[in-house]
Amino acid sequence: MILQALTRHYEGLLALGAISRPGWGIAKVSYGLELSDTGEVLSLLSLLQTQTRGKKNVVLAREMIVPMPVKRSSGVSPNFLCDNSGYLLGADGKGKPKRTRECFDACKKLHLNLLGTAQSPAARAVVAFFEKWDPSCAADHPALTERWEELMKGVNLIFWYGDAPVSEDPEVRTLWQTHYDRKADGTAMRCLVTGERTVPQKVHPAVKGVQGAQSSGAALVSFNAPSFCSYGHDFAPIGSYAAFAYTTALNHLLADRDHVRCIGDTTVVCWAEGGQSAYQDAGFAALYGGADSIADRDLWSALDQLSQGNAIDWNETRLDPGTRFYVLGLAPNAARLSVRFFWQNSFGMLARNVMRHYQDLEIERPSYDNRELLPLWELLRETVNKKARSPVPAEQMTGEVLLAVLSGGSYPATLIHGVTMRIRAEREITRGRAAIIKAFYSRTQNTKLPKEVLEVKLNDDTTYPPYVMGRLFSALEGLQQSANPTINTTIKDRYFNAAAATPALVFPTLINLAQKHLKKLEKGQKVYYDKQITELLGLIHETYPARLSLPDQGAFQLGYYHQTQKRFTKKEEK
Repeated sequence: MILQALTRHYEGLLALGAISRPGWGIAKVSYGLELSDTGEVLSLLSLLQTQTRGKKNVVLAREMIVPMPVKRSSGVSPNFLCDNSGYLLGADGKGKPKRTRECFDACKKLHLNLLGTAQSPAARAVVAFFEKWDPSCAADHPALTERWEELMKGVNLIFWYGDAPVSEDPEVRTLWQTHYDRKADGTAMRCLVTGERTVPQKVHPAVKGVQGAQSSGAALVSFNAPSFCSYGHDFAPIGSYAAFAYTTALNHLLADRDHVRCIGDTTVVCWAEGGQSAYQDAGFAALYGGADSIADRDLWSALDQLSQGNAIDWNETRLDPGTRFYVLGLAPNAARLSVRFFWQNSFGMLARNVMRHYQDLEIERPSYDNRELLPLWELLRETVNKKARSPVPAEQMTGEVLLAVLSGGSYPATLIHGVTMRIRAEREITRGRAAIIKAFYSRTQNTKLPKEVLEVKLNDDTTYPPYVMGRLFSALEGLQQSANPTINTTIKDRYFNAAAATPALVFPTLINLAQKHLKKLEKGQKVYYDKQITELLGLIHETYPARLSLPDQGAFQLGYYHQTQKRFTKKEEK
């Protein structure tokens, strides 16, 4: 399904003129090797560009459309017209002169075979260059000496004639296209992607741009070891067109950094049928929060309209809720890529599931928190130590959480475990952690937690013991702070985890402490706290449980959070 969807995306981009046709790819080129009519090297043209990355200006190679580069492993495989100095000049800094000579000879053979009968001046210049170039004299050539050390590092060069690269010459392009489209040797098979009978392509182009993967590219489809083969097949029955199409589409998505997001080790890309980028903008805004120019209310209104099947305008583009939409998460795995998740459905279904996700997360927020919606990245940060040197969420969890949001299914158990561990370590229940507890148990089946404790605000009517005990703990904490305003270590620091796990061992001690705290208060405060604690104790119609399960601890934590928000709200009103 993934390869078929990417191939269709390639065809949509091709129809829009936003991508190259089969046989051509994008390469990062540093210099142009300018040739004369007789094949002499006239100069080395710099194609480097200065770009702003953050607060710094960096010098980068120019991305150019060139004849499709080959995928190299350990053999000698020359590229046409664009390659490194080892292939084009017969010299490099690897310290293996014999192999370097083999690379140059293979490159020379390729160009003479393809351009030997060409008549255009650009093609004749390349032929003349290979006929007379002596690799042993390359280091002494006056046009190359100034940049020689940089050339030896493996940067890409491209043949240049006149005021344009040779790859733009019409006759050269025709010769290359004919060479590329020529049927490969082998037995024709049914392509799994297109359904046509074609000779399979054993080695697929590399995919570049996945965070943590090799910079030279990694493989999404790979059979480079016996353990990956099955029933004697050492390749996938995928034709050259499909291999080119899906890798080109994926590289195009990954190269557009404005529409790529990373969560943990997972690189996420999305696209819509037809290739309209406005769907990507709206999809990422829904999942990761709107940009500064998009208010949470406007984003919510857009999601509401789409979920009801109504089209909306976004960035001067009409978004149709029926348009097919795809979200793909990739993670690095040595020289290959692993698929963390793949989701496909209508854009309206995406809006509906994201809206449900935000509704499940909805919970009363502190007055200083102005965010109406909790973006996904902020949610996952609640499972890590924010003071750590590299606070990165668990790798597997990130993909599972995002898939749960997209599909509307249950959140992974790793999410609630991560939040529980942070609460135990920090004894702090933030808005995000309380929202995760509420959302997780709202979607979890076969849990004994009543829905009445999974509310947005405080529920005064429920008598569910764990929830009431959480409220009681918050009230006792407020009493202690009123009685001892300058205290450094509160009952939350000492007893919160124990109270949530083994209330029968802790609450008798807390109630005794409360009597001592009440004696320190003035009459009005004393009556207020005494009445509040008495009412909460009256809601507990049984003895304190000896031990609370993990869901009941969640109810305890929600009760504590709700009561604490009410406590602070009262102070602000006063």
